[in-house]
Amino acid sequence: MATPTTRTQTRTTPRSDAALELALAPVGADEFLAETWERRPLHVARGEPGRFDDLLSARDAERLVTEPGLRYPALRLVKAGAKLDPSDYTVDLPWRPVPFGATADVARVVAEWEAGATIVLQGLHLNWGPLARYCRGLEARLGHPVQCNAYWTPRRSQGLAVHHDTHDVFVLQVSGRKRWLVYEPVLELPLRDQRYTEALGGPGDVVLDVELRAGDTLYLPRGWLHEALTSEEDSLHLTVGVNVVTWLAALRAAVERCADDVEFRRSLPPDGEGAEMLLERLAERLGADEVAADARRRFLEGRRAVLDGQLSELRALDSLTVDTWVERRPTVVAELDGARLAFEGKALVFPEHALAEVGALVGGEGPVRVGGLPGRLDDAGRLVLVRRLVREGFLRVAQPSR
Repeated sequence: MATPTTRTQTRTTPRSDAALELALAPVGADEFLAETWERRPLHVARGEPGRFDDLLSARDAERLVTEPGLRYPALRLVKAGAKLDPSDYTVDLPWRPVPFGATADVARVVAEWEAGATIVLQGLHLNWGPLARYCRGLEARLGHPVQCNAYWTPRRSQGLAVHHDTHDVFVLQVSGRKRWLVYEPVLELPLRDQRYTEALGGPGDVVLDVELRAGDTLYLPRGWLHEALTSEEDSLHLTVGVNVVTWLAALRAAVERCADDVEFRRSLPPDGEGAEMLLERLAERLGADEVAADARRRFLEGRRAVLDGQLSELRALDSLTVDTWVERRPTVVAELDGARLAFEGKALVFPEHALAEVGALVGGEGPVRVGGLPGRLDDAGRLVLVRRLVREGFLRVAQPSR
């Protein structure tokens, strides 16, 4: 009797509320997304020092700033709304064949901070492991790219003047205190290139006046004007920004997909007639499934691999057996569509007889023993599959499940 053919549907990695809950609890993730997201600011007061220290503590920030090696633009200084010239606080360190350019001059940075400049640690999702993992958790839940900066403002100072952000923001107060003044938007839900200028109008009445203490959270939808000031304490906070994918971006992507349709490649007639027919053809590209699939593809292609410990993982393959436990890296966001596994800019294609095992690794939760994977592969085949997925950064060796 022939073995029936295995068919798989699209499978995605499970989503967790853990990252959102760290920022929002006791407000629930579903409640927040249904009632607050993109609509209004939210202040979550806790008075819980140390809540965000696993992401970046004050000691971590001080080590980053004062120990050698930090370079612009990973660090920049702002003061009273103005950006300081990097040449005022960085130097080029001679080295052959290429110098280490724009390296922080720690003495100058400290002097500027003491004189009231805010230290901005930029792109921490790119170069600080705990925040790379945290931002990836938010991305997996929200489906939008996430970034993170830290702002260390000395007492009795202001870093940035009144402005709005063009991404949604979770402000996580790590240490100290900071007063935030929030105003109604003058431009609702601005796009990334629609930065605030005074030409848009000045702030009106304050709609939210709060002091963030260590462990507190402030959520601001993009477009809400705000400014922040310290009091008698230094302040360190994280700004976690969500760069949302808008309907405008989805429409542009649909138009790009029309490049394979010859009717869109014809020259525009002098009278401009014919748009109605093209709009109908464009509408065919805007079905919910196609829009969601295209956004998902672009999202997966744009994720940067987080490969902490990967050198050790490769060496661990020498002792891999069917009794070894493995798990999907928690930072991996993936989709298995038929035989094609997409994650972190990669697309791997597997033979049909391996899809049950791959599907279990994509959709499963927690560690699994190599020899315990479901499907049709024998032990040798399972080892080949797992070794490949460890090398690709999809899996890592894990402790046995308890």
